[in-house]
Amino acid sequence: MRYMLLIHYDETQMANRLADEQAKVFQAYQDFTMELQEAGVMLAGDALHPTTTAKTARIVNGNPMTTDGPFAETKEQLGGFYMIDVSTEAEALRWALKIPDAAGGSIEVRPVLELNYPRVDGWTPPSNAPGGKIPAR
Repeated sequence: MRYMLLIHYDETQMANRLADEQAKVFQAYQDFTMELQEAGVMLAGDALHPTTTAKTARIVNGNPMTTDGPFAETKEQLGGFYMIDVSTEAEALRWALKIPDAAGGSIEVRPVLELNYPRVDGWTPPSNAPGGKIPAR
């Protein structure tokens, strides 16, 4: 079963870290990513730009509306994700607890709702998809 591991953390803490502290965090993420890949469970994963680059889109009373920034004001922001394919929720939780920002942030673990969407004939996910190839169903 596929699970999304959504990484929430206080992005101001990352911005306030010294360069050597940031380097250690990035190295920890590289090591974790390699561990997922070596275990054969990683399907995709990437970091996100800070919320200062975000836009929110919605329809209000039938009219399109866009605003700068994320929708909700929170102490933690969505900073990145991993999509993994494991047998059980317990296994997904074990992987989530290894994510470097699980200490100080939070990792939301959610099963992917497996829907069989139609695909255009001949369409396949790009082989250069960030974080690895997204499997075709």
